Amino acid sequence: MKFSSKLLSTLLIAQCAFVFAKSEADAIFYGGDIVTMNKSQATAEAVAVQDGKILKVGSLAQLKTLQGQGTKLINLNGQTLMPGLVEPHVHIIGTAFSEEIFLNLSNFTMPHDTLDSLVAKLTAYSKKFKDGEWINAFGVDPSRTEPFMSELTADILDKVSTTKPIFVMNQSMHIAYVNHKALEMAGLTDSSPDPKGGKLLKDSKGRLTGVVYEAPAFYLFLDKMPPPTQEVVEQAVAKVGQRLVSKGVTTSAEITVGGYLGVDKEYALFNAMTQSGKLPVRVRGYMYSNAYPTTNNKYKPGQGDDTFKLIGVKIVADGSNQGLTGAMSRPYDYPAGTSNTGTLNFTEQELYDLAKPRFDEGWQLSVHSNGDKSIEQTLNVFAKLVTKPADAKTRLRIEHFTVPTEAQIDKAAKLGVVPGFTIGHTDYWGEAFHDHLLGAERADRIDPSASLIKRGMRFAYHSDSPVSPIHPLKYASEGAARLWQVSPQKVLNPSQKISINNALKAITIDAAYQLKMDDKIGSIEEGKYADFAIVNRNPMKTDAYKIRDIAVNETWVNGRQVFKKQ
Repeated sequence: MKFSSKLLSTLLIAQCAFVFAKSEADAIFYGGDIVTMNKSQATAEAVAVQDGKILKVGSLAQLKTLQGQGTKLINLNGQTLMPGLVEPHVHIIGTAFSEEIFLNLSNFTMPHDTLDSLVAKLTAYSKKFKDGEWINAFGVDPSRTEPFMSELTADILDKVSTTKPIFVMNQSMHIAYVNHKALEMAGLTDSSPDPKGGKLLKDSKGRLTGVVYEAPAFYLFLDKMPPPTQEVVEQAVAKVGQRLVSKGVTTSAEITVGGYLGVDKEYALFNAMTQSGKLPVRVRGYMYSNAYPTTNNKYKPGQGDDTFKLIGVKIVADGSNQGLTGAMSRPYDYPAGTSNTGTLNFTEQELYDLAKPRFDEGWQLSVHSNGDKSIEQTLNVFAKLVTKPADAKTRLRIEHFTVPTEAQIDKAAKLGVVPGFTIGHTDYWGEAFHDHLLGAERADRIDPSASLIKRGMRFAYHSDSPVSPIHPLKYASEGAARLWQVSPQKVLNPSQKISINNALKAITIDAAYQLKMDDKIGSIEEGKYADFAIVNRNPMKTDAYKIRDIAVNETWVNGRQVFKKQ
């Protein structure tokens, strides 16, 4: 076939027109501070977006050359543009159940609840149910209840009802409380053995107290409950999605895929809801080890796309420190004279046997370890897995890493571990840890951000929602200020306070690094996704404690607005 010169010219003109058109920005943001979290270009005057990605970052004069007839000029009007915030440890479905489907008893304000106020709330709620119908609630926290460490029991819950089974999840998600009707419906008696990995607490006379530890024990009750409909679950998940974007979050983890509905159902739900936009954030999924398919030929590391992708496996190695179940090397300080050192969910060999196959398959491992005894166990297992320098690049995660020793931080640094802190420990529970549960020396070791920075380590802040509220700017405030909530307020170990810049890294670029997405999100750089949070004040110019008061006015994902404050 021969082309005429006229046809060839036409094709060349069309191609040039296409190239020119593609150089035009879809939108240009300007007119306010721009915090890029890109160390090589910390600030800018304007950001140009095209096809859901960042086209150019620079001066407004430079970017005006990218303006075309269809370009939207978005004046920030003095607001601050930041990268979309990253939440690397959330139980999205767990939050949907705990805060939307169950009665939410969480109280992160002052004053604390009392046993009487909790019973009153449960009693009022119970009137909605018939005899034999399950009453489910979440958010009771003895360390934030008056009198201090007051705990629900079967006898106390019987005051709410003896004819309706009651299941109340502790705020930590490692303890639950049931009444005698629930024990009956679960078929449990005083002679029932503990399920493997769980515990049914008994009193000095060998009677069940109604207090149970860890997921294997929870399932004894959850399996007896009728599951909510797909519609109810999706509506609850959508509400959690709106909460995420209202706080500026554009990428979140689901840290326990399969923990509630099984892997197949939850994978399908996340895939459908992220693709449709009903869940308007990017999601990185970690399969819950207890739900990992016995024979897995269906799910592979990296399966999915940048909207929803499976990348890891989550293992829970101990409990929670505020619940006195995090595994410590020496006993808790509360109650006086106790021998309780918390709970290891596995022997070291069992943890290795669980982790090794998943590591070899290429999954990113995420191991929940709060106490220093559990942290030591997890690091020992990691040391057996990391046998060559390239292994450290797998970015092994230790979740919470709450009370490590300096020697353990050294080990973690050597192994390339990327810890994640539930930094709200310093705020909501700081006084309880320092004055009652752990004592000053161990409480001062909580969430040691500055110690990690000295070793050149990267780490992330998270909520572990529903354990603490989703609010990344507050996490940054907590990491930089470390001021506890209970009056009189004090700083929990001033030597561990970090700069605002480093605290913001823990909710942006370093959180993205932990999720293996730092090449695509976490900073405002050319070629990355146009995921932004627009806030009413520049956090870099705000007092560390007051960063929590900054309002998110808009959130953008893929160059599209997904939230606007009303």
